[in-house]
Amino acid sequence: MAESSPTYEIDLTALAFGGDSLGRLPDGRAVFVPFGLPGERVRIRLVEEKRAYARGELLEVLEPSSRRIAARCPHFGECGGCHYQNLAYEDQLDAKTEILRDVLARVGGLSSPPIRPIVPAPQPWNYRNHVQFHLSAEGRLGYQAQNSHRVVPIRECHLPEGALNEVWPRLEVEPLPGLERVSLRLGQEEGVQLILESSDPQPPEFSVDFPLSAVHLSPAGSMVLAGDEQVYLSVRDRTFCVSPGSFFQVNTLQAEAMVAHLLELLPLTSTATVIDVYCGVGLFSAFIAPRVGRLMGVELSQAACEDFAANLDEFDNVELYQGAAEDVLPALQVRADGMVVDPPRSGLDPRALDAIAAMQPPVLVYVSCDPSTLARDAKRLLAKGYTLEQVTPFDLFPQTYHIESISLFKTKTWGKKD
Repeated sequence: MAESSPTYEIDLTALAFGGDSLGRLPDGRAVFVPFGLPGERVRIRLVEEKRAYARGELLEVLEPSSRRIAARCPHFGECGGCHYQNLAYEDQLDAKTEILRDVLARVGGLSSPPIRPIVPAPQPWNYRNHVQFHLSAEGRLGYQAQNSHRVVPIRECHLPEGALNEVWPRLEVEPLPGLERVSLRLGQEEGVQLILESSDPQPPEFSVDFPLSAVHLSPAGSMVLAGDEQVYLSVRDRTFCVSPGSFFQVNTLQAEAMVAHLLELLPLTSTATVIDVYCGVGLFSAFIAPRVGRLMGVELSQAACEDFAANLDEFDNVELYQGAAEDVLPALQVRADGMVVDPPRSGLDPRALDAIAAMQPPVLVYVSCDPSTLARDAKRLLAKGYTLEQVTPFDLFPQTYHIESISLFKTKTWGKKD
């Protein structure tokens, strides 16, 4: 929208999932404004208009909230990597809990969602073991601006762990055609791996004068440019092999807390059968397997399946099925005592959810990274005979709007004697 777009003075009333504050235009339409806070009067310029809502750019805070604090990072307000640096950490936790409650009620139709206290991050800063950069046209590392694909070059960042913050400012990356993202992942003993994600199968020339593993990841696969192809990460004294193309939780300390919580919810006995859907490299499976009679993993990613096989090689009671959950689950002829699902941001595929409902595992643990799709799926699961016992939010991403949670669903007949 052009610079001549109209400006408005509005009052902000609430935080919405996605990092924006919510206000109303004079015509009654909702307007979403990044970096504002509820209770503030602000001046905005519209940058996008739809029939039912609009998006605004914050030009000036006319009357600040009493909760507003100074951001730690000079890029806050332009860079889209953080959303809540203007809120004290306790206020961030309260805001995320209320957003989760609102989404479950509004989207899921739950009049009183059973939300338990949020689990705060032990480290609200410098917690990420994995960081992904975009490149500016000049080859500078940065993040995309809020609600934009424009790259904001950065001089500092307070989210990566310290070892990563020592490495990325030293990188000199040429913005080659096809080079889409530059990632850094921190492994054991502060070993750092650089991942160059590209649509071009031809790897670039590469050299560094300090210890660093490097991999070129393209449609042709992964090619080692220096050092090792995998990194090794430790959770609860267990080591996991993670390939460049595999997902792993970026907050190691909170991953440990999530594992401990999940183990409390599942039926873990020597005769139990548990299915881990979207099992990835086996973060949850590795701790479930020694406690049950049979563990079945379901995963689509080839790289993650290879890592899973390596990470759980010691167990004889583990099976792995490679494929999409919506294809694998209907074909499994098994009566599971418990199931874990950890779907992507898009939530459960409807066919996967139908297959779960048909299998009727008495205990279903749903690990979610998006309240909206959790609420949608919860509504469907309740309609298919489940009850929602509890939802525990985990703050894996302080300073951002992201909300991770673990929900416990049970069949209505769970615990009843035949």
